[in-house]
Amino acid sequence: MAIKSIGDLFIISAPSGAGKTSLVRALVKTIPDLEVSISHTTRPCRANEKNGIDYHFVDKPTFETLLAKQTFLEHALVFGNYYGTSRTWVEGTLNAGKDVLLEIDWQGAQQVCAVFPTAISIFIFPPSTKVLGQRLATRKRDDVGEIKHRLQEARNEMTHWLEFDYLVCNEDFDTALHDLMSIVHANRLRKRRQKIALRSLIKKLQKE
Repeated sequence: MAIKSIGDLFIISAPSGAGKTSLVRALVKTIPDLEVSISHTTRPCRANEKNGIDYHFVDKPTFETLLAKQTFLEHALVFGNYYGTSRTWVEGTLNAGKDVLLEIDWQGAQQVCAVFPTAISIFIFPPSTKVLGQRLATRKRDDVGEIKHRLQEARNEMTHWLEFDYLVCNEDFDTALHDLMSIVHANRLRKRRQKIALRSLIKKLQKE
């Protein structure tokens, strides 16, 4: 069943290491009334992460119980861990008039677009696989074997770019951030949004 809402839903996908999370954090700090959905995951919490802020960290049985209750708008198995987006939170936030941003992979994007066809999807490319590998190594989270696996997965993920509405290359962070800001601002100027925001002006002009 398709979802109807007041706000708009943005999806940002990218291969691991492309800079998606950093761009999303900067974007929501810059643009008002744009909320990032906090996903549930079975992945272990990292030292610099906080439960309820970065992710809702749960064990596998808990995740599977939530999944059986149809709690998630989308879910996916990524690098051996489950990730899922709360349907109730997304619907509530959108209907409160705020825009929502989902930071999910291409699998999740497919699921969301199936029930939310008006979602605006954005895919972020790295400037090259060489640079992607360097960024993964710089993070110092994975060993050589894991980085090689992530690069192989990245090549697969990047074959799905045709499924997205917008494409952004994160070669320069500030340029990529500006591109994302432009997409959000342009969408907010569409007739569906502006006819509500400019309702009083439109009525006034029609009477003159």
